[in-house]
Amino acid sequence: MALAPVPKLVLGSVGFAIFWVLAVFPAVPFLPIGRTAGSLLGALLMVVFQVISPDEAYEAIDLPILGLLFGTMVVSVYLERADMFKYIGKLLSWKSKGAKDLLCRICLISAISSALFTNDTACVVLTEFILKIAKQHNLPPHPLLLALATSANIGSAATPIGNPQNLVIAVQGKISFGKFLIGILPAMLVGVVVNALTLMIMYWRVLSIQKDEEDPIVDFAVEEEVNSHQFSPATMSHFNSFNSQEWNSRLESFHIQNSPQVSLRNRSTANDGEIDRVLPNTLDSARNSNASKEGANEMPSETKEETDPSKTDAIVDKPIEAHVMHISEEKDYLSIKWRFILWKSCVYVITIGMLVAMLLGLNMSWTAIAAALALVVLDFKDARPSLEKVSYSLLIFFCGMFITVDGFNKTGIPGALWDIMEPYSRVDRASGKAILAIVILVLSNVASNVPTVLLLGAPVAASAAAISKEDETKAWLILAWASTVAGNLSLLGSAANLIVCEQARRAPNIAYTLTFWSHLKFGLPSTLIITAIGLTLIR
Repeated sequence: MALAPVPKLVLGSVGFAIFWVLAVFPAVPFLPIGRTAGSLLGALLMVVFQVISPDEAYEAIDLPILGLLFGTMVVSVYLERADMFKYIGKLLSWKSKGAKDLLCRICLISAISSALFTNDTACVVLTEFILKIAKQHNLPPHPLLLALATSANIGSAATPIGNPQNLVIAVQGKISFGKFLIGILPAMLVGVVVNALTLMIMYWRVLSIQKDEEDPIVDFAVEEEVNSHQFSPATMSHFNSFNSQEWNSRLESFHIQNSPQVSLRNRSTANDGEIDRVLPNTLDSARNSNASKEGANEMPSETKEETDPSKTDAIVDKPIEAHVMHISEEKDYLSIKWRFILWKSCVYVITIGMLVAMLLGLNMSWTAIAAALALVVLDFKDARPSLEKVSYSLLIFFCGMFITVDGFNKTGIPGALWDIMEPYSRVDRASGKAILAIVILVLSNVASNVPTVLLLGAPVAASAAAISKEDETKAWLILAWASTVAGNLSLLGSAANLIVCEQARRAPNIAYTLTFWSHLKFGLPSTLIITAIGLTLIR
Protein backbone atom coordinates (compact mmCIF):
# COMPACT_ATOMS: atom_id res chain seq x y z
CA MET A 1 0.00 0.00 0.00
CA ALA A 2 1.33 3.45 -0.97
CA LEU A 3 2.15 5.88 1.81
CA ALA A 4 0.26 9.17 2.13
CA PRO A 5 1.97 12.52 1.50
CA VAL A 6 4.59 13.39 4.11
CA PRO A 7 2.55 16.07 5.98
CA LYS A 8 -0.46 13.77 6.26
CA LEU A 9 1.76 10.84 7.24
CA VAL A 10 3.55 12.80 10.00
CA LEU A 11 0.46 14.50 11.41
CA GLY A 12 -1.55 11.27 11.34
CA SER A 13 1.25 9.47 13.20
CA VAL A 14 1.37 12.25 15.81
CA GLY A 15 -2.38 12.03 16.37
CA PHE A 16 -2.24 8.25 16.75
CA ALA A 17 0.79 8.44 19.06
CA ILE A 18 -1.06 10.83 21.40
CA PHE A 19 -4.07 8.53 21.40
CA TRP A 20 -1.87 5.48 22.09
CA VAL A 21 -0.04 7.11 25.02
CA LEU A 22 -3.26 8.22 26.68
CA ALA A 23 -4.99 4.89 26.04
CA VAL A 24 -2.17 2.77 27.44
CA PHE A 25 -1.08 5.21 30.19
CA PRO A 26 -4.21 7.20 31.10
CA ALA A 27 -2.54 9.11 33.96
CA VAL A 28 0.50 10.56 32.17
CA PRO A 29 1.83 13.60 34.11
CA PHE A 30 1.83 16.04 31.20
CA LEU A 31 -1.80 15.32 30.18
CA PRO A 32 -3.74 13.35 32.86
CA ILE A 33 -7.12 13.46 31.09
CA GLY A 34 -7.82 9.70 30.94
CA ARG A 35 -8.55 7.18 28.21
CA THR A 36 -11.93 8.49 27.08
CA ALA A 37 -10.83 12.10 26.67
CA GLY A 38 -7.58 10.87 25.08
CA SER A 39 -9.58 8.93 22.51
CA LEU A 40 -11.65 12.01 21.63
CA LEU A 41 -8.49 14.12 21.44
CA GLY A 42 -6.92 11.67 18.99
CA ALA A 43 -10.08 11.73 16.84
CA LEU A 44 -10.19 15.54 16.86
CA LEU A 45 -6.53 15.79 15.86
CA MET A 46 -7.15 13.50 12.87
CA VAL A 47 -9.84 15.91 11.66
CA VAL A 48 -7.94 19.12 12.54
CA PHE A 49 -4.78 17.82 10.82
CA GLN A 50 -6.97 16.98 7.79
CA VAL A 51 -5.90 13.36 7.83
CA ILE A 52 -9.58 12.54 7.39
CA SER A 53 -12.58 14.76 6.68
CA PRO A 54 -15.42 15.29 9.19
CA ASP A 55 -17.75 13.16 7.05
CA GLU A 56 -15.19 10.34 6.92
CA ALA A 57 -14.81 10.59 10.69
CA TYR A 58 -18.55 10.04 11.22
CA GLU A 59 -18.53 7.15 8.76
CA ALA A 60 -15.66 5.52 10.66
CA ILE A 61 -17.88 5.05 13.74
CA ASP A 62 -19.24 1.49 13.66
CA LEU A 63 -22.82 1.75 14.95
CA PRO A 64 -23.54 -2.03 15.02
CA ILE A 65 -20.63 -2.53 17.42
CA LEU A 66 -21.82 0.31 19.67
CA GLY A 67 -25.36 -1.09 19.62
CA LEU A 68 -24.17 -4.56 20.61
CA LEU A 69 -21.96 -3.10 23.32
CA PHE A 70 -24.81 -0.98 24.73
CA GLY A 71 -27.30 -3.86 24.68
CA THR A 72 -25.01 -6.29 26.49
CA MET A 73 -24.19 -3.69 29.15
CA VAL A 74 -27.89 -3.05 29.88
CA VAL A 75 -28.56 -6.79 30.10
CA SER A 76 -25.61 -7.08 32.52
CA VAL A 77 -27.15 -4.38 34.74
CA TYR A 78 -30.46 -6.24 35.01
CA LEU A 79 -28.72 -9.59 35.59
CA GLU A 80 -26.94 -8.04 38.55
CA ARG A 81 -30.25 -6.80 39.95
CA ALA A 82 -31.59 -10.34 39.54
CA ASP A 83 -28.75 -11.74 41.73
CA MET A 84 -27.09 -13.69 38.89
CA PHE A 85 -23.59 -12.65 39.93
CA LYS A 86 -24.28 -13.47 43.57
CA TYR A 87 -25.11 -17.04 42.59
CA ILE A 88 -21.96 -17.26 40.44
CA GLY A 89 -19.81 -16.12 43.35
CA LYS A 90 -21.44 -18.51 45.81
CA LEU A 91 -20.44 -21.45 43.56
CA LEU A 92 -16.81 -20.76 44.47
CA SER A 93 -17.24 -21.44 48.19
CA TRP A 94 -19.96 -24.12 47.97
CA LYS A 95 -18.56 -27.34 49.52
CA SER A 96 -14.99 -26.36 48.70
CA LYS A 97 -12.44 -29.15 49.19
CA GLY A 98 -9.22 -27.20 49.51
CA ALA A 99 -6.94 -24.79 47.70
CA LYS A 100 -6.52 -26.79 44.50
CA ASP A 101 -10.25 -27.37 44.21
CA LEU A 102 -10.80 -23.63 44.72
CA LEU A 103 -8.26 -22.74 42.04
CA CYS A 104 -9.92 -25.07 39.52
CA ARG A 105 -13.34 -23.61 40.34
CA ILE A 106 -12.04 -20.09 39.83
CA CYS A 107 -10.60 -21.03 36.43
CA LEU A 108 -13.83 -22.68 35.29
CA ILE A 109 -16.33 -20.17 36.68
CA SER A 110 -14.40 -17.09 35.56
CA ALA A 111 -14.03 -18.54 32.04
CA ILE A 112 -17.74 -19.35 31.65
CA SER A 113 -18.96 -16.09 33.17
CA SER A 114 -16.54 -14.12 30.99
CA ALA A 115 -17.83 -15.79 27.84
CA LEU A 116 -21.41 -14.79 28.75
CA PHE A 117 -20.99 -11.49 30.63
CA THR A 118 -17.56 -10.14 29.43
CA ASN A 119 -14.21 -10.67 31.13
CA ASP A 120 -14.12 -7.25 32.80
CA THR A 121 -17.44 -7.82 34.55
CA ALA A 122 -16.37 -11.25 35.79
CA CYS A 123 -13.16 -9.81 37.24
CA VAL A 124 -14.92 -6.98 39.09
CA VAL A 125 -17.55 -9.36 40.47
CA LEU A 126 -15.16 -11.99 41.81
CA THR A 127 -11.92 -10.26 42.83
CA GLU A 128 -12.86 -9.10 46.33
CA PHE A 129 -14.83 -12.28 47.02
CA ILE A 130 -11.78 -14.42 46.14
CA LEU A 131 -9.64 -12.33 48.49
CA LYS A 132 -12.12 -13.01 51.31
CA ILE A 133 -12.09 -16.74 50.59
CA ALA A 134 -8.26 -16.70 50.58
CA LYS A 135 -8.31 -14.97 53.97
CA GLN A 136 -10.84 -17.48 55.31
CA HIS A 137 -8.67 -20.46 54.29
CA ASN A 138 -5.35 -18.75 55.04
CA LEU A 139 -4.18 -19.03 51.39
CA PRO A 140 -1.88 -16.69 49.47
CA PRO A 141 -4.06 -14.64 47.08
CA HIS A 142 -1.48 -14.47 44.28
CA PRO A 143 -2.24 -17.75 42.42
CA LEU A 144 -5.99 -17.30 42.92
CA LEU A 145 -5.96 -13.79 41.45
CA LEU A 146 -3.84 -15.00 38.53
CA ALA A 147 -6.35 -17.80 37.95
CA LEU A 148 -9.18 -15.27 37.86
CA ALA A 149 -7.57 -12.78 35.47
CA THR A 150 -6.01 -15.26 33.04
CA SER A 151 -8.99 -17.62 32.87
CA ALA A 152 -11.33 -14.67 32.36
CA ASN A 153 -9.29 -13.58 29.33
CA ILE A 154 -9.18 -17.11 27.90
CA GLY A 155 -12.90 -17.71 28.47
CA SER A 156 -13.89 -14.41 26.88
CA ALA A 157 -12.34 -15.53 23.59
CA ALA A 158 -15.15 -18.05 23.00
CA THR A 159 -18.01 -15.66 22.18
CA PRO A 160 -18.50 -12.37 20.32
CA ILE A 161 -19.82 -10.77 23.53
CA GLY A 162 -16.91 -11.95 25.69
CA ASN A 163 -14.77 -8.85 25.15
CA PRO A 164 -14.69 -5.67 23.02
CA GLN A 165 -12.25 -6.93 20.37
CA ASN A 166 -14.46 -9.95 19.70
CA LEU A 167 -17.39 -7.58 19.12
CA VAL A 168 -15.33 -5.82 16.46
CA ILE A 169 -14.27 -9.10 14.83
CA ALA A 170 -17.77 -10.61 14.78
CA VAL A 171 -19.33 -7.49 13.24
CA GLN A 172 -16.60 -6.62 10.74
CA GLY A 173 -15.99 -10.25 9.79
CA LYS A 174 -19.75 -10.96 9.53
CA ILE A 175 -19.31 -14.07 11.69
CA SER A 176 -22.43 -15.40 13.39
CA PHE A 177 -22.53 -16.11 17.10
CA GLY A 178 -22.79 -19.86 16.52
CA LYS A 179 -19.93 -20.03 14.03
CA PHE A 180 -17.75 -17.94 16.33
CA LEU A 181 -18.53 -20.18 19.31
CA ILE A 182 -17.95 -23.44 17.43
CA GLY A 183 -14.70 -22.14 15.95
CA ILE A 184 -13.05 -21.13 19.23
CA LEU A 185 -14.81 -23.20 21.92
CA PRO A 186 -12.43 -26.22 21.69
CA ALA A 187 -9.40 -23.94 21.98
CA MET A 188 -11.00 -22.12 24.92
CA LEU A 189 -11.81 -25.30 26.85
CA VAL A 190 -8.34 -26.76 26.37
CA GLY A 191 -6.79 -23.37 27.17
CA VAL A 192 -8.61 -23.13 30.51
CA VAL A 193 -7.50 -26.65 31.47
CA VAL A 194 -3.88 -25.95 30.48
CA ASN A 195 -3.95 -22.65 32.34
CA ALA A 196 -5.20 -24.37 35.52
CA LEU A 197 -2.56 -27.11 35.23
CA THR A 198 0.19 -24.52 34.70
CA LEU A 199 -0.93 -22.63 37.80
CA MET A 200 -1.02 -25.85 39.84
CA ILE A 201 2.49 -26.84 38.71
CA MET A 202 4.02 -23.41 39.38
CA TYR A 203 2.27 -22.89 42.73
CA TRP A 204 1.89 -26.48 43.96
CA ARG A 205 3.86 -25.94 47.16
CA VAL A 206 1.99 -22.75 48.01
CA LEU A 207 -1.38 -24.38 47.41
CA SER A 208 -0.40 -27.41 49.52
CA ILE A 209 0.20 -25.42 52.71
CA GLN A 210 -2.31 -26.49 55.35
CA LYS A 211 -4.29 -23.86 57.22
CA ASP A 212 -2.85 -22.93 60.59
CA GLU A 213 -4.93 -23.29 63.71
CA GLU A 214 -6.71 -20.02 64.36
CA ASP A 215 -9.01 -18.54 66.94
CA PRO A 216 -12.48 -19.98 66.22
CA ILE A 217 -14.04 -16.58 66.88
CA VAL A 218 -11.83 -14.95 64.21
CA ASP A 219 -12.51 -17.88 61.87
CA PHE A 220 -16.27 -17.46 62.34
CA ALA A 221 -16.03 -13.71 61.69
CA VAL A 222 -14.17 -14.27 58.43
CA GLU A 223 -16.69 -16.88 57.31
CA GLU A 224 -19.54 -14.50 58.07
CA GLU A 225 -17.76 -11.83 56.01
CA VAL A 226 -17.59 -14.22 53.04
CA ASN A 227 -21.23 -15.27 53.37
CA SER A 228 -22.46 -11.66 53.57
CA HIS A 229 -20.35 -10.41 50.64
CA GLN A 230 -22.22 -8.16 48.19
CA PHE A 231 -21.40 -8.72 44.51
CA SER A 232 -21.11 -5.50 42.54
CA PRO A 233 -20.14 -5.95 38.89
CA ALA A 234 -18.93 -3.23 36.57
CA THR A 235 -20.32 -2.35 33.22
CA MET A 236 -17.89 -3.76 30.67
CA SER A 237 -14.43 -2.24 30.62
CA HIS A 238 -14.75 0.79 32.93
CA PHE A 239 -15.21 -0.45 36.46
CA ASN A 240 -17.74 1.71 38.27
CA SER A 241 -19.14 -0.78 40.72
CA PHE A 242 -22.81 -0.79 41.66
CA ASN A 243 -25.14 -2.85 43.81
CA SER A 244 -28.93 -2.80 43.45
CA GLN A 245 -30.67 -4.11 46.59
CA GLU A 246 -34.13 -2.59 46.17
CA TRP A 247 -36.09 -5.86 46.20
CA ASN A 248 -34.04 -7.37 49.02
CA SER A 249 -34.33 -4.22 51.12
CA ARG A 250 -38.10 -4.32 50.80
CA LEU A 251 -38.13 -7.94 51.96
CA GLU A 252 -35.70 -7.25 54.79
CA SER A 253 -37.84 -4.36 56.02
CA PHE A 254 -40.62 -6.85 56.77
CA HIS A 255 -38.25 -8.92 58.91
CA ILE A 256 -37.01 -5.86 60.79
CA GLN A 257 -40.48 -4.59 61.38
CA ASN A 258 -41.55 -8.05 62.61
CA SER A 259 -39.66 -7.67 65.90
CA PRO A 260 -41.80 -7.11 69.05
CA GLN A 261 -39.85 -4.01 70.11
CA VAL A 262 -40.37 -2.29 66.78
CA SER A 263 -44.02 -3.35 66.73
CA LEU A 264 -44.78 -1.88 70.15
CA ARG A 265 -42.82 1.32 69.51
CA ASN A 266 -44.49 1.96 66.16
CA ARG A 267 -47.92 1.12 67.50
CA SER A 268 -47.57 3.61 70.38
CA THR A 269 -46.54 6.48 68.09
CA ALA A 270 -48.84 5.87 65.14
CA ASN A 271 -51.31 8.64 64.31
CA ASP A 272 -55.02 8.09 63.75
CA GLY A 273 -55.77 7.07 60.18
CA GLU A 274 -52.13 6.11 59.49
CA ILE A 275 -51.56 2.79 57.71
CA ASP A 276 -49.69 0.48 60.03
CA ARG A 277 -46.91 -1.27 58.03
CA VAL A 278 -45.50 -3.23 60.99
CA LEU A 279 -45.93 -6.98 61.24
CA PRO A 280 -47.31 -7.32 64.84
CA ASN A 281 -46.58 -10.17 67.12
CA THR A 282 -49.86 -11.79 68.15
CA LEU A 283 -48.50 -13.22 71.38
CA ASP A 284 -47.19 -9.84 72.56
CA SER A 285 -50.44 -8.17 71.61
CA ALA A 286 -52.38 -10.73 73.66
CA ARG A 287 -50.04 -10.22 76.60
CA ASN A 288 -50.53 -6.46 76.44
CA SER A 289 -54.28 -6.98 76.29
CA ASN A 290 -54.23 -9.23 79.37
CA ALA A 291 -52.13 -6.69 81.23
CA SER A 292 -54.71 -4.07 80.39
CA LYS A 293 -57.44 -6.31 81.80
CA GLU A 294 -55.55 -6.90 85.03
CA GLY A 295 -55.00 -3.18 85.41
CA ALA A 296 -58.69 -2.63 84.96
CA ASN A 297 -59.52 -5.21 87.63
CA GLU A 298 -57.30 -3.43 90.17
CA MET A 299 -58.96 -0.04 89.62
CA PRO A 300 -61.35 1.36 92.28
CA SER A 301 -64.97 0.39 91.94
CA GLU A 302 -66.02 3.92 91.10
CA THR A 303 -63.55 4.03 88.25
CA LYS A 304 -64.75 0.66 86.96
CA GLU A 305 -68.29 1.90 86.88
CA GLU A 306 -67.25 5.02 84.97
CA THR A 307 -65.28 3.06 82.39
CA ASP A 308 -66.74 3.27 78.90
CA PRO A 309 -67.93 -0.24 77.81
CA SER A 310 -66.98 0.49 74.19
CA LYS A 311 -63.35 1.11 75.22
CA THR A 312 -63.28 -2.15 77.14
CA ASP A 313 -64.56 -3.98 74.06
CA ALA A 314 -61.82 -2.33 71.98
CA ILE A 315 -59.16 -3.58 74.40
CA VAL A 316 -60.58 -7.09 74.23
CA ASP A 317 -60.67 -6.97 70.41
CA LYS A 318 -56.98 -5.94 70.10
CA PRO A 319 -55.63 -9.53 69.79
CA ILE A 320 -58.11 -10.21 66.99
CA GLU A 321 -57.12 -7.02 65.13
CA ALA A 322 -53.44 -7.83 65.58
CA HIS A 323 -53.98 -11.34 64.24
CA VAL A 324 -55.85 -10.04 61.17
CA MET A 325 -53.12 -7.48 60.56
CA HIS A 326 -50.45 -10.14 60.91
CA ILE A 327 -52.14 -12.33 58.29
CA SER A 328 -52.60 -9.37 55.92
CA GLU A 329 -49.01 -8.20 56.12
CA GLU A 330 -47.70 -11.74 55.88
CA LYS A 331 -49.57 -12.00 52.59
CA ASP A 332 -47.94 -8.73 51.46
CA TYR A 333 -44.52 -10.18 52.30
CA LEU A 334 -45.18 -13.37 50.35
CA SER A 335 -46.59 -11.33 47.45
CA ILE A 336 -43.44 -9.20 47.18
CA LYS A 337 -41.21 -12.26 47.53
CA TRP A 338 -42.96 -14.20 44.77
CA ARG A 339 -43.10 -11.14 42.51
CA PHE A 340 -39.33 -10.81 42.90
CA ILE A 341 -38.81 -14.50 42.11
CA LEU A 342 -41.06 -14.20 39.05
CA TRP A 343 -39.23 -11.06 37.91
CA LYS A 344 -35.83 -12.75 38.30
CA SER A 345 -37.03 -15.75 36.33
CA CYS A 346 -38.19 -13.48 33.50
CA VAL A 347 -34.81 -11.73 33.42
CA TYR A 348 -33.03 -15.07 33.10
CA VAL A 349 -35.45 -16.26 30.39
CA ILE A 350 -34.96 -13.08 28.33
CA THR A 351 -31.17 -13.37 28.65
CA ILE A 352 -31.22 -17.01 27.55
CA GLY A 353 -33.55 -16.03 24.71
CA MET A 354 -31.03 -13.39 23.60
CA LEU A 355 -28.23 -15.97 23.50
CA VAL A 356 -30.40 -18.49 21.64
CA ALA A 357 -31.42 -15.85 19.08
CA MET A 358 -27.77 -15.00 18.49
CA LEU A 359 -26.94 -18.69 18.09
CA LEU A 360 -29.71 -18.97 15.49
CA GLY A 361 -28.04 -16.27 13.42
CA LEU A 362 -30.18 -13.21 14.16
CA ASN A 363 -28.51 -9.81 13.98
CA MET A 364 -26.47 -9.64 17.20
CA SER A 365 -26.66 -5.89 17.63
CA TRP A 366 -30.44 -5.61 17.32
CA THR A 367 -30.93 -8.80 19.35
CA ALA A 368 -28.98 -7.33 22.26
CA ILE A 369 -30.86 -4.02 22.02
CA ALA A 370 -34.22 -5.86 21.87
CA ALA A 371 -33.33 -7.90 24.97
CA ALA A 372 -32.27 -4.73 26.80
CA LEU A 373 -35.55 -2.98 25.96
CA ALA A 374 -37.57 -6.06 26.93
CA LEU A 375 -35.94 -5.96 30.39
CA VAL A 376 -36.64 -2.24 30.70
CA VAL A 377 -40.33 -2.76 29.87
CA LEU A 378 -40.56 -5.81 32.15
CA ASP A 379 -39.21 -3.76 35.06
CA PHE A 380 -42.24 -1.45 34.68
CA LYS A 381 -40.60 1.58 36.29
CA ASP A 382 -38.41 4.53 35.36
CA ALA A 383 -35.34 3.01 33.68
CA ARG A 384 -33.06 5.96 34.34
CA PRO A 385 -31.34 4.50 37.46
CA SER A 386 -30.51 1.30 35.55
CA LEU A 387 -29.43 3.09 32.36
CA GLU A 388 -27.18 5.40 34.37
CA LYS A 389 -25.09 2.35 35.30
CA VAL A 390 -24.16 1.80 31.65
CA SER A 391 -20.57 2.86 30.92
CA TYR A 392 -21.20 5.61 28.38
CA SER A 393 -17.57 6.64 28.70
CA LEU A 394 -16.67 3.29 27.11
CA LEU A 395 -19.01 3.97 24.18
CA ILE A 396 -17.41 7.40 23.70
CA PHE A 397 -13.95 5.82 23.92
CA PHE A 398 -14.88 3.45 21.09
CA CYS A 399 -16.17 6.30 18.93
CA GLY A 400 -12.92 8.22 19.30
CA MET A 401 -10.86 5.08 18.74
CA PHE A 402 -12.71 4.21 15.52
CA ILE A 403 -11.94 7.67 14.10
CA THR A 404 -8.31 7.72 15.28
CA VAL A 405 -7.49 4.25 13.94
CA ASP A 406 -9.21 4.98 10.62
CA GLY A 407 -7.13 8.14 10.30
CA PHE A 408 -3.93 6.24 11.05
CA ASN A 409 -4.87 3.64 8.43
CA LYS A 410 -5.19 6.43 5.85
CA THR A 411 -1.55 7.37 6.40
CA GLY A 412 -0.64 4.07 4.73
CA ILE A 413 1.76 3.00 7.48
CA PRO A 414 -0.19 -0.07 8.71
CA GLY A 415 -0.78 -1.21 5.13
CA ALA A 416 2.88 -0.83 4.21
CA LEU A 417 4.00 -2.81 7.25
CA TRP A 418 1.49 -5.55 6.47
CA ASP A 419 2.73 -5.77 2.85
CA ILE A 420 6.12 -6.71 4.29
CA MET A 421 4.71 -9.30 6.70
CA GLU A 422 1.95 -10.73 4.51
CA PRO A 423 4.00 -13.31 2.52
CA TYR A 424 5.17 -14.86 5.82
CA SER A 425 1.80 -14.75 7.60
CA ARG A 426 -0.47 -16.89 5.43
CA VAL A 427 -3.04 -18.77 7.49
CA ASP A 428 -2.91 -21.84 5.22
CA ARG A 429 0.55 -22.73 6.58
CA ALA A 430 1.59 -23.62 10.12
CA SER A 431 4.59 -21.28 9.97
CA GLY A 432 2.35 -18.48 8.67
CA LYS A 433 -0.10 -18.90 11.55
CA ALA A 434 2.76 -18.89 14.06
CA ILE A 435 4.24 -15.66 12.67
CA LEU A 436 0.81 -14.01 12.52
CA ALA A 437 0.16 -15.00 16.14
CA ILE A 438 3.51 -13.55 17.26
CA VAL A 439 2.77 -10.26 15.49
CA ILE A 440 -0.64 -10.11 17.17
CA LEU A 441 0.82 -10.95 20.59
CA VAL A 442 3.43 -8.20 20.35
CA LEU A 443 1.07 -5.54 18.98
CA SER A 444 -1.65 -6.39 21.50
CA ASN A 445 0.74 -5.78 24.39
CA VAL A 446 2.22 -2.66 22.80
CA ALA A 447 -0.84 -0.98 21.25
CA SER A 448 -3.62 -2.81 23.20
CA ASN A 449 -5.81 -5.51 21.71
CA VAL A 450 -8.76 -3.50 20.34
CA PRO A 451 -6.61 -1.06 18.28
CA THR A 452 -4.58 -4.07 17.10
CA VAL A 453 -7.74 -5.75 15.81
CA LEU A 454 -8.87 -2.55 14.10
CA LEU A 455 -5.46 -2.12 12.46
CA LEU A 456 -4.86 -5.73 11.39
CA GLY A 457 -8.40 -6.98 10.83
CA ALA A 458 -9.07 -5.80 7.28
CA PRO A 459 -5.63 -6.59 5.76
CA VAL A 460 -5.40 -10.01 7.45
CA ALA A 461 -8.91 -10.91 6.29
CA ALA A 462 -8.22 -9.69 2.73
CA SER A 463 -5.04 -11.76 2.54
CA ALA A 464 -6.86 -14.88 3.76
CA ALA A 465 -9.86 -14.27 1.46
CA ALA A 466 -7.51 -14.55 -1.52
CA ILE A 467 -6.96 -18.18 -0.48
CA SER A 468 -10.55 -19.20 0.34
CA LYS A 469 -13.67 -18.06 2.18
CA GLU A 470 -13.04 -20.58 4.96
CA ASP A 471 -9.53 -19.23 5.45
CA GLU A 472 -10.94 -15.71 5.78
CA THR A 473 -13.17 -16.79 8.68
CA LYS A 474 -10.27 -18.73 10.17
CA ALA A 475 -8.05 -15.64 9.98
CA TRP A 476 -10.63 -13.61 11.92
CA LEU A 477 -10.88 -16.33 14.58
CA ILE A 478 -7.08 -16.55 14.89
CA LEU A 479 -7.04 -12.79 15.35
CA ALA A 480 -9.70 -13.12 18.08
CA TRP A 481 -7.88 -15.92 19.87
CA ALA A 482 -4.36 -14.47 19.76
CA SER A 483 -5.38 -10.89 20.63
CA THR A 484 -7.43 -12.10 23.61
CA VAL A 485 -4.94 -14.59 25.05
CA ALA A 486 -2.22 -11.96 24.51
CA GLY A 487 -3.81 -10.09 27.41
CA ASN A 488 -2.38 -12.72 29.78
CA LEU A 489 1.23 -12.01 28.85
CA SER A 490 1.70 -8.96 31.08
CA LEU A 491 -0.25 -6.99 33.65
CA LEU A 492 -0.80 -4.21 31.09
CA GLY A 493 -1.99 -6.66 28.41
CA SER A 494 -5.72 -6.34 29.11
CA ALA A 495 -8.21 -4.27 31.06
CA ALA A 496 -9.24 -7.41 32.99
CA ASN A 497 -5.73 -7.71 34.48
CA LEU A 498 -5.74 -4.08 35.54
CA ILE A 499 -9.20 -4.46 37.07
CA VAL A 500 -8.07 -7.42 39.20
CA CYS A 501 -4.92 -5.55 40.24
CA GLU A 502 -6.80 -2.37 41.14
CA GLN A 503 -9.69 -4.12 42.89
CA ALA A 504 -7.27 -6.22 44.95
CA ARG A 505 -5.18 -3.19 45.88
CA ARG A 506 -8.23 -1.23 47.10
CA ALA A 507 -10.07 -4.04 48.90
CA PRO A 508 -10.68 -2.97 52.53
CA ASN A 509 -8.85 -5.03 55.19
CA ILE A 510 -7.76 -7.67 52.65
CA ALA A 511 -5.80 -5.57 50.16
CA TYR A 512 -3.17 -7.31 48.03
CA THR A 513 -0.78 -5.90 45.42
CA LEU A 514 -0.31 -7.92 42.22
CA THR A 515 2.99 -6.69 40.72
CA PHE A 516 4.00 -6.48 37.08
CA TRP A 517 6.89 -8.95 37.43
CA SER A 518 4.97 -11.50 39.46
CA HIS A 519 2.34 -11.53 36.72
CA LEU A 520 4.91 -11.73 33.92
CA LYS A 521 6.61 -14.70 35.58
CA PHE A 522 3.48 -16.78 35.01
CA GLY A 523 1.95 -14.88 32.08
CA LEU A 524 4.80 -15.27 29.59
CA PRO A 525 5.07 -19.09 29.52
CA SER A 526 1.33 -19.57 29.95
CA THR A 527 0.45 -17.23 27.07
CA LEU A 528 2.92 -18.80 24.64
CA ILE A 529 1.81 -22.35 25.43
CA ILE A 530 -1.94 -21.65 25.35
CA THR A 531 -1.73 -19.55 22.18
CA ALA A 532 0.18 -22.30 20.38
CA ILE A 533 -2.23 -25.03 21.47
CA GLY A 534 -5.24 -22.93 20.53
CA LEU A 535 -3.96 -22.27 17.00
CA THR A 536 -4.08 -26.01 16.28
CA LEU A 537 -7.69 -26.29 17.50
CA ILE A 538 -9.34 -23.29 15.80
CA ARG A 539 -11.64 -24.34 12.98
